[in-house]
Amino acid sequence: MSGKFITFEGGEGSSKSTQLKNVFNAIKSTNLRCVSTREPGGSPNAEAIRDLLVNGSADKWDPVAETLLFYAARLDHVTKIVKPALAEGNIVLSDRFADSTFVYQGIGKGLTEDYIHSLHQLTLGNFRPDLTFILDIDPAIGLKRALARSHAETRFESMNHEFHQMVRAGFLSIARREPERCVVIDANQSPEAITKEIITNINQRLNLSLAP
Repeated sequence: MSGKFITFEGGEGSSKSTQLKNVFNAIKSTNLRCVSTREPGGSPNAEAIRDLLVNGSADKWDPVAETLLFYAARLDHVTKIVKPALAEGNIVLSDRFADSTFVYQGIGKGLTEDYIHSLHQLTLGNFRPDLTFILDIDPAIGLKRALARSHAETRFESMNHEFHQMVRAGFLSIARREPERCVVIDANQSPEAITKEIITNINQRLNLSLAP
């Protein structure tokens, strides 16, 4: 099997990381090879940039500067981690990818889609995921979950409710526009039900036979 790139997207507290871990374990229980990663981050240089992006005050960065940092991290991540793993036939699972930039910095912070698309083309060309799961949840519920976690990376969680409503709408808009790539999952379900639905979709769309 050739490598496949699967991404997990959604607002804060939508259980992306939990579901990625569950899917990773399901794949590793077979004879398939799998790599788990995240954005921003995934490679040493990108992890260093992550610290600049996810910590500090909500207004720490101008939207353009913030987007350029995300793409600097993304280029390093894709070049050093994602593409080599795909070339070796791995399924690569990533907690966030370019859709998050189109939504958070584009719709949420007012940068145009054309600007971000041009930046993506300059850095990554037409590289994109084979399959994307968008975990959808009411921002009020998601933020409550996210803020209950014990971690220091709360810069995006601290942005106002209107911002997070725009983020949710942005992800759903991408899903409507690209149904061949994107699957919307109701993140209000139990973790077990969410994992089962995700694996069912992976099996159908990528012709696999994973057990939930």
